[in-house]
Amino acid sequence: MTASILLVDDEPDLEVLVLQKFRRQILSGSMSFVFARDGIEALAVLAEGNHIDMVVSDINMPRMDGLSLLQELQENHNQLAAIIVSAYGDIANIRTAMNRGAFDFLMKPIDFADLELTIAKTVRHLEALREARRKQSVAEHARAFLSRYFSPNLAELLVGGSGALDLTGKRREVASLFTDIAGFTALVETLDPSLLTELLNEYLTGMTDIVFAHEGTVAKIAGDSIHVLFGAPVEQPDHCERAIGCALSLDAWAQSSRGGWAKRGIALGPTRIGVHAGLAIVGNFGGARYFEYSAYGDTINIAARLEAANKPLGTRICVSADVAARVTKFRGRPVGDLVLRGRTEPLRAFEALSTDNYDEVKINGYLRAFTMLERNDPEAMGAFAAQLSARADDPLASFHLKRLLNGDRGTLIQIN
Repeated sequence: MTASILLVDDEPDLEVLVLQKFRRQILSGSMSFVFARDGIEALAVLAEGNHIDMVVSDINMPRMDGLSLLQELQENHNQLAAIIVSAYGDIANIRTAMNRGAFDFLMKPIDFADLELTIAKTVRHLEALREARRKQSVAEHARAFLSRYFSPNLAELLVGGSGALDLTGKRREVASLFTDIAGFTALVETLDPSLLTELLNEYLTGMTDIVFAHEGTVAKIAGDSIHVLFGAPVEQPDHCERAIGCALSLDAWAQSSRGGWAKRGIALGPTRIGVHAGLAIVGNFGGARYFEYSAYGDTINIAARLEAANKPLGTRICVSADVAARVTKFRGRPVGDLVLRGRTEPLRAFEALSTDNYDEVKINGYLRAFTMLERNDPEAMGAFAAQLSARADDPLASFHLKRLLNGDRGTLIQIN
């Protein structure tokens, strides 16, 4: 680094002396000097855009003294390091100078060896300061980038390089959550581009804010679909609790958003959510040029299939028994034993319900009908019909009644 020094002093011989004493450093390029006779001239030099690293200034000068100059530097050029030159024993002015941001001070008459040492120390200080600013800038850019995927606390850990977050591929226990808006592709064809932009930005912002509030990780956003992970990149022993809590909050927010858009004449479909938990391979799989923290494995595929299963079932949140069993005081009702697309083994699934939607009287009616369904009781059809009489807007009871009317029995359901 070349130290560019603005030396401010009204002594006429000082410029010649400095150029002689520092001739070797000037020729080697390690130092360069610009000279001014007082504070006003120094500010003019700075105003011209000259690259200056530090200011070495006398205190007693005509027109504008060194202390006034320091005040100006502190207010308008605080990236510069300042060294003040004072008469021996002038403690009051030295204290004032330090309070106004001076990095160091020298006594008059100037000892050029001392000046060289002070400049060297100041250069080291500037280099450390610039490196700190560079790291801060890099960290801020990284934080802004990572905040697109991770909750703020995880982004801070990543930026801080604490070592707590390892983004290399590894097998980890996770809860995987998928969301998708029903009928969104068809809706897109009818919307003005500016309105679509407004709708999608509002929706994704609201949804991801909720994900981050539950300390989830956004693995991918594709159009209106979102894939969320809990338990990665850091272990979360309560990842299933978080996933269900997040799913219920997402559902409530999405339903509220639908209502708002309906008032504007936009028929936004319900958001369907699927949740499953198990082992998955997680890591940054974006290659050398892209960052894509994602997950792969059967656990992820099942969560995606459960989200899709909501469509024929008429539900909005479909979760696996593996998740429901690990959630304290889980509120929901059994859907059936689903044979998901691409699979041969059935998987017991549940519809997750919020406290507001959990009407024990009506839920008990459904549970009695489902128990009959499990026993292949011929009275199951009547029980589901009675459930619909009590709650006409129960799509899951309607789904089972239609199955029974079509001759299906039991709880095994093929999802295509």
